[in-house]
Amino acid sequence: MDNNNMDMAKLMAMLSNMDKSKLEQGVSALNKMLSKEDKEKIMKELQKNK
Repeated sequence: MDNNNMDMAKLMAMLSNMDKSKLEQGVSALNKMLSKEDKEKIMKELQKNK
């Protein structure tokens, strides 16, 4: 399994263990973060850290 698939499996396992309200809060916070002007900067940082 390559690294990306393993990370996705870890992410899915974490998400499945979160309760619904925490998951909704996390998604909401992520949406707010990505809707800001620095979205491109955040995406470049994430891609750089792969």
